[in-house]
Amino acid sequence: MIESDAIVAAGAPFDGLGLRRPNVLIVADDGAAAGEAVALAGGRLVECLPWDRAAAALGEHAVVDVLAVEAEGVDAGRLDAVLPRVDTLARAVDARVVVALEVAQIDVVTSHLFGADVQLICAPTLTDRVAALGLAGIGAARLDDRLRSPESERLRRLSEEVARIAQALARLTSREDLLPGIERAGLVGDRRPAYGAPPAERAMPIDPQDIRKAVRARRLREQFFAAALLEDPGWDMLLDLFAAELEDRAVSVSSLCIAAAVAPTTALRWIGKMSEAGLFERRPDPFDRRRAFMALSEQARAGMQSYCHAVSQAGLAIA
Repeated sequence: MIESDAIVAAGAPFDGLGLRRPNVLIVADDGAAAGEAVALAGGRLVECLPWDRAAAALGEHAVVDVLAVEAEGVDAGRLDAVLPRVDTLARAVDARVVVALEVAQIDVVTSHLFGADVQLICAPTLTDRVAALGLAGIGAARLDDRLRSPESERLRRLSEEVARIAQALARLTSREDLLPGIERAGLVGDRRPAYGAPPAERAMPIDPQDIRKAVRARRLREQFFAAALLEDPGWDMLLDLFAAELEDRAVSVSSLCIAAAVAPTTALRWIGKMSEAGLFERRPDPFDRRRAFMALSEQARAGMQSYCHAVSQAGLAIA
C-alpha cells in the first residue's frame, strides 16, 4: 500500500490553479517509487494494481491519462499476460505509457509496447521516473527545476539531432541534394567542388564489412576520448541496421541498444525517436512473440545507400 503524504496529496483532482491533474494508473507490486514520482510530477494517482490482479482489473478503468508500469523483477509470463492489456487500454483511452524495466526485459517489453506514446526507462532513478512522466504530459510546467532543466535540455538536443539525421537522409535520396541546404542556397557555394560527390555513373555494390569497419573505428575513439563526448547513437544504429540488412541478418531491439553504445534508456529513447521520424520500423519475430526486430525504413535505406555511394565516389571512407 502507498502511504506517503506526498502521494496521498496527489489524489486531489485539481491543483492549486484549478487545473485537472492527469489521472495515473500504476501497475506494480510495490508502487512506492512510481507513486512518489507521480506526486512530484503533478499527477493524480487513480490506483496501484498489483501484477496478479492487473490483467483482470485494467478494463475497469476508463478515465486514465497515463499508465505507469513497474516491470522490474516481473517474470516474462506475467509480462506476456498483462502488457497486451496495458496496450489495449492505452489505445482505447488514448493514454501514454511509462514502463520501468530491466535491460534483460527489453525484448519482451518492446514486443508488446512500442511507439511514440510509450516511454521505456531502464533501472530508473526517481529523477528518471519524474522526467518520463513529465514527457508523458503530467504537470511538465510544475516539475522541480532540479529535475526539469537538465532533462528537458537533453531531450531538446535529442529531438534536434534526430531531425537533423532525418533531413540529411532525405537529402541523400536525391543526387542533386547531396550537399547541406545552406550550400544549395549558395551561401557557401565555393565549397561545392570540394565537398560534393559527382553523380554516380552506376550503383556500386556496398560491402557490409565496410560498414562494420566504420562502427569499429567509431568504437576505437573511446580509447582516447571520454565516451560521453562522442555520443552519436542515432548514426551508430543506422550503421548497424544497414550492415545487418546487407548481411540479411535480423536485429532485435536489445541488440540495437547495444550497438548504440549508450545507456539503455537513452538507446530506447533514440529508437523511439528514429521510429517516429520514419527511419526505423519495428517488425514482429514470426518465430518468437516475445521479441521484435528493428529494420530500416525505405526512406532510411535509400539514404544510407546514397550516402555510401557518395563517399565511395568521392574516395572517402564511411564514417
